[in-house]
Amino acid sequence: MITPTPQTAADAAPSAVLATPPAAPADAAAYFAARLAFHTDVADVHTALQAGATDFVVVDSRSTAAWDQGHVPGARHLPTARIAADAEALLDRAVPVVVYCWGPGCDGATRAALELTRLGYRVKEMLGGIEYWIREGYEVETWQGPRRRPADPLTAPVGAEDCGC
Repeated sequence: MITPTPQTAADAAPSAVLATPPAAPADAAAYFAARLAFHTDVADVHTALQAGATDFVVVDSRSTAAWDQGHVPGARHLPTARIAADAEALLDRAVPVVVYCWGPGCDGATRAALELTRLGYRVKEMLGGIEYWIREGYEVETWQGPRRRPADPLTAPVGAEDCGC
């Protein structure tokens, strides 16, 4: 009788996670640094705005109806379809722009960022959009005044100021 040889970890087929191996550390560092050059998140934007940051401007690229429903306090309203016509009057090319739209299931902020960069603006996209702004419990301005919903415990830590990341 032949006894099968036990498989070692080195002999086993890679999991789906590692079927494509991780990048070399230097390549990964370059990728992650580049990713941070293109994106920011709602928590960092909120923290910066609360601290009085003036080194960037926030732009909401959604429709007027969506803007009226709720937007980041202090944001400028510049629907994507109006960027070519109105950006020059609303934005300073020397000040970086943080653009957002509905949320992670929407490419509206990406389209707006593309349009703005083609016009010569430096842009970051706010990951999560207004959806995650609201889900993290941050106040929004509406046509009826300021509103705030409780933070969603799936997106923001309960009873803590920040997630620690």
